[in-house]
Amino acid sequence: MIGTEVLLLIIGGVALLVWGIRMVRTGVTRALGPQLRKLVATALRNRFRAFFSGLAAAVMLQSSTAVAMIVGSFAGRGLIGLSAALAVMLGADVGTTIAAQLLAFRISSAWPVLAAIGVIVFLSHDSDRAKGIGRIFIGLALMLLALQELSGAAAAMRDSQLVRSVLAQLGAETALAMVVIALLTYFAHSSLAIVLFIMSLAGSGAVSAPVALVMVLGANIGGAFSPWTALAKGPAAGRRMVIGNLALRGMGALVAIPFTQPVAELLGAHIADPARLVVSAHMLFNLVVALFGLIALKPLTRLLERYVADDAAPEEIAPRHLDPNVLDTPSEALACAMRETLGLGERVGDMMKGALGAILGGTMEVVKEVEARDDAIDRLHEAIKLYLVQASKAEMSDEESRRYVEILTFTMNLEHIGDIIDKNLMELAAKKVKNGYSFSPEGMAEIEAFHARVMDTMRLALNVFATRDVGLARRLIEDKIVIRSAERDAAANHFARLKDGRPESIETSAIHLDVIRDLKRIIGHLTSVAYPILEAEGELAETRLRVRAAGRARESAAPAQ
Repeated sequence: MIGTEVLLLIIGGVALLVWGIRMVRTGVTRALGPQLRKLVATALRNRFRAFFSGLAAAVMLQSSTAVAMIVGSFAGRGLIGLSAALAVMLGADVGTTIAAQLLAFRISSAWPVLAAIGVIVFLSHDSDRAKGIGRIFIGLALMLLALQELSGAAAAMRDSQLVRSVLAQLGAETALAMVVIALLTYFAHSSLAIVLFIMSLAGSGAVSAPVALVMVLGANIGGAFSPWTALAKGPAAGRRMVIGNLALRGMGALVAIPFTQPVAELLGAHIADPARLVVSAHMLFNLVVALFGLIALKPLTRLLERYVADDAAPEEIAPRHLDPNVLDTPSEALACAMRETLGLGERVGDMMKGALGAILGGTMEVVKEVEARDDAIDRLHEAIKLYLVQASKAEMSDEESRRYVEILTFTMNLEHIGDIIDKNLMELAAKKVKNGYSFSPEGMAEIEAFHARVMDTMRLALNVFATRDVGLARRLIEDKIVIRSAERDAAANHFARLKDGRPESIETSAIHLDVIRDLKRIIGHLTSVAYPILEAEGELAETRLRVRAAGRARESAAPAQ
């Protein structure tokens, strides 16, 4: 093969290997997700149970990064201590070496059988568990096929004078070899894939055993970088865990560099197959690092807790107007709660403004930013609610009791609006971003117009809540009728575009209609503030049904002759 063919085969083989590992990981997650998380949760007991739970999880997932994401979520919520989390990661590092050992057996020819089983299982069942098992078989088949192709490419590399000179240069420059392989591992996001690639190079004789062991050390460093970057912006507990793992593997690799030659000779005396020698050295390195890490777990934990910064203080969401000193005076306490509720309304309004950008053309970062605002709204709602409950313990007049119910109800409605934005509108925005959908210009204009109506209604609702003005309350209800008509018009226009076969309208149809529906739900929550005010003034009819003609009513009431 010419050099270009070899290069393309290597790139394609590594890509196929990475994708196969990913399929196995997603298959295991979908088929055994709850059991897997339960297995990792046993790490709460002690460091040795933590180590073996991480090992088992990594063997199944074939990825220490995936285990790090699971443990990082536990650590971030305070469900697992730093020592136990580090022990899980040490076990996960060893677990990936066991997966490499299993794949080092000469079973590449089994890929057609595994692929056939996987496709049959995937296509013949509808359950998520069965489809997950099918994915596991397909992923294993892709990995074996990739190893078979990489072995052929590595054999061709051995016969290339240019490749031999490049690899010889890498062998002479130990630091350069480590850095190159570490970067390749980081970009592949799979130390297992790169170790298996190195195994193919060694097995074909393209690289010597000492050079292969230096490359393995680089793969271990690069493999520790992936979970660090994945959790770099997460909670401090998760960051400490991956930084500790990176420090252990990095220092271990630096200490091991001078011993690559004697270790290669020692293992070579007992292991004739160079490919098996590579994966055995990989396992030996991680076992030694794990042993040292488990022994030094407590001092390492103290160092990480001391030098890795804690999480930044969250946004200040403490109530500003809920004065506990006036709880014995209901009129003043209700006034404080009203002012705080208006502040809550402003927060919801800001969240609503951000939602429009996320829906029309935002990124996942914008979506997550809008979602994060709901936490502050939830906490402020809870504070107002508890304050009102405390205020209600004092004796209230009938008017104060009515106002108490109005404030409590409106606060709950504002919190519900935050939930609609967070759980519904942002879910639709995320779906649009992930699928790369775009609204038609007319559909975008309709959503913008409907959103503008929501913002107008929110301003008016807050004014009604603050002033209890009957005229404003009537206007708020009358606007609701106009909005109902606007919703029908928007749906009719959308269906007309569907009938015309507009591609953008067809692919975003469900999202478009759901956005309009959720915006209308928000308006319903806002206009509810007017009903108790109008009811107290006798401005509400008892029913929206039309009154029948008197004669017709008497006919229906008359007994049969």
